[in-house]
Amino acid sequence: MRHELYRVTDLPVLQNRTFADPASAQASASADMLLVQDERSGLIFNAAFDAGKLSYDADYQNEQAHSGQFQKHLSDVEGIIAKHFKGQELIEVGCGKGYFLELLKGLGYSITGIDPAYEGGNADVIKAPFTRGLGLAADAIVLRHVLEHIQDPVSFLAEMANANQGGQIYIEVPCFDWILEHKAWFDLFYEHVNYFRLDDLRRMFGTVHEAGHLFGGQYLYIVADLSTLRLTPDQPVPRLSLPDGFTASLDRAVQIIQSAPEQGSAIWGASSKGVIYSLFLQRAGVAVDRVVDINPAKQGRYLPLSGARVSSPQEAMDALPEGANLFVMNSNYLEEIKRMTGGRYVYHAVDSASFQ
Repeated sequence: MRHELYRVTDLPVLQNRTFADPASAQASASADMLLVQDERSGLIFNAAFDAGKLSYDADYQNEQAHSGQFQKHLSDVEGIIAKHFKGQELIEVGCGKGYFLELLKGLGYSITGIDPAYEGGNADVIKAPFTRGLGLAADAIVLRHVLEHIQDPVSFLAEMANANQGGQIYIEVPCFDWILEHKAWFDLFYEHVNYFRLDDLRRMFGTVHEAGHLFGGQYLYIVADLSTLRLTPDQPVPRLSLPDGFTASLDRAVQIIQSAPEQGSAIWGASSKGVIYSLFLQRAGVAVDRVVDINPAKQGRYLPLSGARVSSPQEAMDALPEGANLFVMNSNYLEEIKRMTGGRYVYHAVDSASFQ
């Protein structure tokens, strides 16, 4: 049995894919979300998800490491990994473009990456799924921002436990409790089929060495013994419901923009959150003047469905008048953005309690 939590139509299938022109962006694929909770496992997922719709290519761009704030986060993650796995053989499953793997290698870790979609030239990355057939095993597995993309996460972990013959695991995923607490409706994406709470991760393992929050509470992590994976929880799971006014902040943003259109406005952050936010503002009948991102690979390109063009910070600052409304998609970067823009704008951290 499952019960419905949230329903939304026509989300971008790949929210971090950018396009060379507005027409291609506006014609890009969309799909629906039906967020439900499984009453037995307690897990939250999109029951309308179809993995066959997802196809990653060179136009998919999700690199966050251009930000000093995010580099600090990666340093925090390395500290946890060092505490538990220093001097051990590691495998990073789903290593993406290999940024974190290379960071660990530079610090002296013995680590192999596994990712069928890897496009770089690092000989320590194997472009294949992690199976027993690879004949590869390590003391511990690193699994960062992978599990939210996997349709059956418990079976996936069981396959990894079998492939690695047990061992320890570090898992990091976005935190659904943070999304609920901050009413961050713009943090729900088609590409993320699963949404985890800390209790969900704890229930999955018999032996948990450490668990907690990272990145200002937006991410969860757990260090556990992979061989103690539970296929189903051993206790009943409480039923979840969304908070009242979960999407009310969208109306607030519309009101701010409409009340002083001559003031100018921009969304800062053209990754997942900014893609959803700009799209829903557009559907509510308003548009910001700029969508800004510090990632050069996004600049001058167009966001899915909305067709919004991404500006560099300098381009945006040259165009926006002093006192323009800046909708900051992630409050973790607020102080960094204020410094970069000289404090000349009105800043709205849309995930903060003051904006709800």
